[in-house]
Amino acid sequence: MQQTDTRPLTDDELQGIDAYWRAANYLSVGQIYLLANPLLREPLRPEHIKPRLLGHWGTTPGLNLIYAHFNRVVRQRDREVLFVTGPGHGGPALVANTWLEGSWTAAYPNTTQDEVGMGRLFKQFSFPGGVPSHVAADVPGSINEGGELGYSLSHAYGAAADNPGLVVACVVGDGEAETGPLAASWHSNKFLDPVRDGAVLPILHLNGYKIANPAVLARIGDEELSALLQGYGYEPYLVEGSEPAEVHQALAATLDRCMDRIEEIQIEARSAPEPPPRPAWPMIVLRTPKGWTGPQVVDGEPVENTWRAHQVPLSGVRTNEDHLRQLESWMRSYRPEELFDDYGRPIAALVELAPGPDLRMGSNPHANGGALSRDLELPAVDEYAVPVKIPGAEDGEPTRVFGEFLRDAFRLNADNLRLFGPDETESNRLTAVYETTGKQWQADLLDTDNHLARDGRVLEILSEHTCQGWLEGYLLTGRHGLFSSYEAFVHIVDSMVNQHAKWLKTINRLEWRRPIPSLNYLLTSHVWRQDHNGFSHQDPGFIDHVVNKKAEVVRVYLPPDTNTLLSTMDHCLRTRNYINVVVAGKQPQPNWLDWEAAALHCARGVGAWEFASNDEGEPDVVMACAGDVPTMETLAAVDLLREHLPDLRIRVVNIVDLMRLQSEGEHPHGLPDAEFDALFTTDKPVIFAYHGYPWLIHRLTYRRHGHDNLHVRGYLEEGTTTTPFDMVVRNNLDRYHLAMDVIDRVPSLGSRAVSTRQYFADQRARHHAYVTTYGEDLPEVRDWRWTPR
Repeated sequence: MQQTDTRPLTDDELQGIDAYWRAANYLSVGQIYLLANPLLREPLRPEHIKPRLLGHWGTTPGLNLIYAHFNRVVRQRDREVLFVTGPGHGGPALVANTWLEGSWTAAYPNTTQDEVGMGRLFKQFSFPGGVPSHVAADVPGSINEGGELGYSLSHAYGAAADNPGLVVACVVGDGEAETGPLAASWHSNKFLDPVRDGAVLPILHLNGYKIANPAVLARIGDEELSALLQGYGYEPYLVEGSEPAEVHQALAATLDRCMDRIEEIQIEARSAPEPPPRPAWPMIVLRTPKGWTGPQVVDGEPVENTWRAHQVPLSGVRTNEDHLRQLESWMRSYRPEELFDDYGRPIAALVELAPGPDLRMGSNPHANGGALSRDLELPAVDEYAVPVKIPGAEDGEPTRVFGEFLRDAFRLNADNLRLFGPDETESNRLTAVYETTGKQWQADLLDTDNHLARDGRVLEILSEHTCQGWLEGYLLTGRHGLFSSYEAFVHIVDSMVNQHAKWLKTINRLEWRRPIPSLNYLLTSHVWRQDHNGFSHQDPGFIDHVVNKKAEVVRVYLPPDTNTLLSTMDHCLRTRNYINVVVAGKQPQPNWLDWEAAALHCARGVGAWEFASNDEGEPDVVMACAGDVPTMETLAAVDLLREHLPDLRIRVVNIVDLMRLQSEGEHPHGLPDAEFDALFTTDKPVIFAYHGYPWLIHRLTYRRHGHDNLHVRGYLEEGTTTTPFDMVVRNNLDRYHLAMDVIDRVPSLGSRAVSTRQYFADQRARHHAYVTTYGEDLPEVRDWRWTPR
């Protein structure tokens, strides 16, 4: 690793930046400890201390140091810098710095830049009804939820995409660096286009410890660490020390060198007639003591530069007089009387060190992406609709047709739309997008490669975490995107979805946060058509996970054919502040609805299919379905019943918008009880064929009238490598079983129903025997078509 020996700061600059750092440290400690007496105008007393001491001091002084130095970079170079905080529990630092620079007060006018506002700033931190201890959506300038580690670097690279003038300063914590998502995201530099994208400057902050253990990267030595980072494709610079003046000079010099190098890389790439070789982007390794400038020893135990500094170095301050005096001594060591005037305002010299309102990092508009966001220009979706003269007469490949729509959306949105996925764009039949754009790629190219491009709009890496992080960073900074994945493996990002859902819920209550484009998932290669990959690829449970989130932010769609998928995706790409989960198959399957009917059905979200029903307003049974394969099996069951039991009155109800099943008091899309009752009845059996785990339908409808009449078939964890139809047979979701369910629950069918039921049972057994003998489904199953009656 390289070290920079120059000393760029004058004495006045050194004193100024050190004062700014001391002020941020003072404000950080005050947030953790103080309930009153913010400027220490009198000796600390127990009643000045919060009753519950919560927070993380250990990483905070390092974050304050980095923020202060980037203020200098922004001010002197007039560069837009977005600050991404990986050590997310260093919340006091980002709150302190945004208050010092004025961004916090701009977002929260009652937290003024004076003694009263400082008191409010301190009290709110980790206090009931206040702000959390980590960097969250409440913090101006943040796009990274710090409650969970691992996503900062992928967020940073997502933010830099299509932002050529932006530099993203990304602080990576040494504990965070041990997570799988972070480890994979170092490879993001192989995708960053220095011509069309901005730059990411990672700062690996090694303060040595996590909660109770040493950090791995802090204990492997400079040579091994340098080899690791160079192997990732970076040019690492080392800044280390514990003497503030020396560290200030070294960090200032290193930041200057890194920013110069970023500009060199971008100028060379943007002026060269041919793309130059992939550069080694600069990064910084900053090694400073854990809990720097805090208590060195407490109760005879070393604290600074140990794991004991991680959270609250002094505990029990209200009841321990020694700790109370030690806290006061610690806070006074920052000399607050030199930093704040008689009214508690930052002195003029500190104010001048912060960038102006247009450039301060806490007010960076990219961190409030909705403020910059532009609506997508989408092609007229009806022009891609497939003709449907007779329902179910012809097959379509829904995702292939949607790929054509997406191809033309890329043409209309050259810097505002991206597709993310783990090496599955072609597998998921979205291949048409490559007629407009390629897969962004900055590593080596071979003649045998397909669709790789330096400036592509498709980003693929075999790390779902990294794809999710890139997409979130792209959305949070105001642009639009889509994540396409195999259904079973999108579970890998469950925890990231948790955090994004919480972020959306939070920004819905923050007036200054503008709505951002929705997080859109297209889950294909789904459970019912993973027949060749087998049990490991069969899991529809992502829907269950998402539905656990707040109703105001989640939407789940199960379009049953090509035209309904087109209508659904056109809608989802236009929405904001949602997590939209769309599950649709890529394999050939029947097209049921023409465009006009499909658009109307999707707008309603649920409805009776008259072409498949014969109930004339009074059904004997309701056959409901949600999902493409369950819809096909339901209509095949109806076909069988209409043939063998023609007097049976059947109503077919298809659900596209799963949340319509909830009541209107539980979800904004919920059906009013009167409409639900009119559609499903209150006293007739309802046989429900569902794409996923059946108990979710019971959970969504448990308050509905007639819930006791509901019988749900879905995935039962019965999977293997088998044929498509045999998959539904194994899970009792096949047409024969659905038809038998009807016979078992409609008591008025008479004696003929007994022999009919046995016939259906025999057909199931015959099919299974055929599959195990010949390895394929029976011809009448493979070639089945809906019979109009």
